[in-house]
Amino acid sequence: MTTDTDDSEILTEVRDGVAVITFNRPKARNAITATMALAYARALRAADDDPQVRVIVVTGAGPGFCSGADLEVLRGGAETIKKFVPARDDLPSLTLRLRKPVIAAINGAAVGIGFAYMLGSDIRIAAESAKLATAFSRLGLAAEYGVSWLLPRLIGLPAAMDLLLTGRTVGAEEAAQIGLVHRVVPDGAVLDAALAYAADLVANCSPFSLATIKKQVYDDLDRSRDDALTDTLRQMDIAFEGPGLAEALTARTEKRPAVFDALGQGSEVR
Repeated sequence: MTTDTDDSEILTEVRDGVAVITFNRPKARNAITATMALAYARALRAADDDPQVRVIVVTGAGPGFCSGADLEVLRGGAETIKKFVPARDDLPSLTLRLRKPVIAAINGAAVGIGFAYMLGSDIRIAAESAKLATAFSRLGLAAEYGVSWLLPRLIGLPAAMDLLLTGRTVGAEEAAQIGLVHRVVPDGAVLDAALAYAADLVANCSPFSLATIKKQVYDDLDRSRDDALTDTLRQMDIAFEGPGLAEALTARTEKRPAVFDALGQGSEVR
């Protein structure tokens, strides 16, 4: 099933439990406009609410993933730029709050807000020619969209300071070495690799478990050790009482794949 959002610059296709969301301004290297940012947020929320969707893959059309904010926005001055920054809930950190795993298939350049979108994904797979850059310091900007909070937590303080202070461009291989991306694959194979990763989650993992674990990991970034351990015990009790464990054990006894319940629309992980 393929559906366009209100803005055809964001495309969504749902196939076999995976929603593929595509930045679709290839002639502009998928530079982001204000309407495009809002359409992307709507597409993410729709995928998270869709019981048929278990994993989300984000990629770019053409040679780039997302080259940053559209230059016409930046040239419009402070008031235009402030209007570009949409409601705070629509910023790249939205992906961290979704219940479903988000995989970035980084087929080309990811710069500025494109870097932030990539960074906010749970899994990042890059094409070997992909180029990544924060770029903020080279444009006279602050570290935007929560990158200064998340980047040190993902790759460590020294590497994060290097990328943020210099704004330099990082190739895919270096990005893999410092933990910025999980895998590097040949050009042209990145979407297939992301879809294969997603297919494994769809076929073998409980949507409840994926949502719970994702929430635990991001919540625990700001918790003390003791608070994290207390919450872990609470989450364990909830899981023991749920249907997922019983189904997994029955499936193993019967030597068949487990059939886990989908997440309902708007359902919350406690």
